[in-house]
Amino acid sequence: MPICTGVLLAAGHGTRLRGSAPYKPLCPVAGRPLIDHALTGMAEAGLTRAVVVLGYGAEAIAAHLATRHWPLTVETVMTRDHREPNGVSVLAAAPVLAGEPAVLAMCDHLVTPALYARLATTGTGGGATLGIDRRIGHPWVDPDDVTWVKTDGDAIVAIGKGLADADCYDTGVFAIGPRLFAALGSLGAPSLTDGMRLLAGDGRAQVVDCSDLDWIDVDDPAALAKAEAWRLALAA
Repeated sequence: MPICTGVLLAAGHGTRLRGSAPYKPLCPVAGRPLIDHALTGMAEAGLTRAVVVLGYGAEAIAAHLATRHWPLTVETVMTRDHREPNGVSVLAAAPVLAGEPAVLAMCDHLVTPALYARLATTGTGGGATLGIDRRIGHPWVDPDDVTWVKTDGDAIVAIGKGLADADCYDTGVFAIGPRLFAALGSLGAPSLTDGMRLLAGDGRAQVVDCSDLDWIDVDDPAALAKAEAWRLALAA
């Protein structure tokens, strides 16, 4: 049965987009905030519930969420400290998931809804599954900022920034479950990558190829311009 709950990380500072919006989740792309794109995309993918993890700018983002009628159930939780790595924000969602799997996504990653759907259908594989893109050199991807992944078939061998001999990109969309939360919880202030490395060491981190699906990390003005052009072209 496909996963029906999404977890959306929206807790970070987003300093490189501060000129476009005071809080990154509210940064408009083609006239709609990033968080709106993410939530409506999750609903289009068949998810019926979204848990939004807030931190920096939580009051403003929560107020925005409260003014909209969403096509899925939306609830919010707070990270313990938005200055800590993103694995801490992932852990904030664990209590409300109560052991159920979820599709995990980043609020600043604008993706084709089918990418969420593919992870929901693939599932966790007994650990965690990452959607990857093997189109190395894609003009939408910043090679210095993206998380790189090295695979052996469907298994993750290594993951990290600037990874030597990597063969694909991390799209920022995962299927996660209790084993990832356990891995993250065993560390003091973990990043999501740290947790995936632990699972990979146990043979419990797998990938699903999403190279046929579009996505972009909207992390700076250059990426924002590319995302605008993509979305406006789709609407034309």
